[in-house]
Amino acid sequence: MVTRFLRLFLKIALWFVAVSLALVLLFRFVPPPITFTMIGDLLSGRSITKEWRPLDRIDPDMARAAIAGEDAKFCSHHGFDFSAIAGAAYRNAQGGKIRGGSTISQQTAKNVFLFQGGGYLRKAVEAWFTVLIEAIWGKRRIMEVYLNVAETGIGTYGAEAGAIRYFNHSAQKLTPTEAARIAAVLPLPKKREAVDPSGFVRRHGNAIARHVGVVRREGLDDCLR
Repeated sequence: MVTRFLRLFLKIALWFVAVSLALVLLFRFVPPPITFTMIGDLLSGRSITKEWRPLDRIDPDMARAAIAGEDAKFCSHHGFDFSAIAGAAYRNAQGGKIRGGSTISQQTAKNVFLFQGGGYLRKAVEAWFTVLIEAIWGKRRIMEVYLNVAETGIGTYGAEAGAIRYFNHSAQKLTPTEAARIAAVLPLPKKREAVDPSGFVRRHGNAIARHVGVVRREGLDDCLR
């Protein structure tokens, strides 16, 4: 009985590894056609808007704003920012609002291959995909995919769709302030708007806009050049 269970477990594990490797290799060259978050929007009756743009057709300040707002160590870590994870765990242990310590790499792995929410099992699978995309995709591809699949508003996915929705022009022409406002929406895209932001979104967007220049001057986006 135990032997049979172990064989079944190994077979499932091998299939999972093979399928996950195949998907990561495929999406190294092909844009992911849809994500579980997009499917959730469609199932709830919402339409979705997305338009893929290569990284070199997205203004560099958009990537800088994402780094400033989401993951300042993006170019220096290997998928995980353990100091940020430890800090988030400490804050969460104090009670109050739950905060995460996910890197852009982890968010990309979750957005492309998994669903939102979930417990430790989902986080473990997310870690596996994070390791794979760091090894197989590299930083430019991770950022490219992130800026194309991240939700930038209700039913709106990617920097291009977000730029058109909020500013009526392509992501190739974003100003630092516009890029920062889109980046400020990323943590809670279904509850925030980049046009005429108020409260936290305005403050956070202004802070990100100030740090876009810091990212450029200090070379925190060197891995994308």
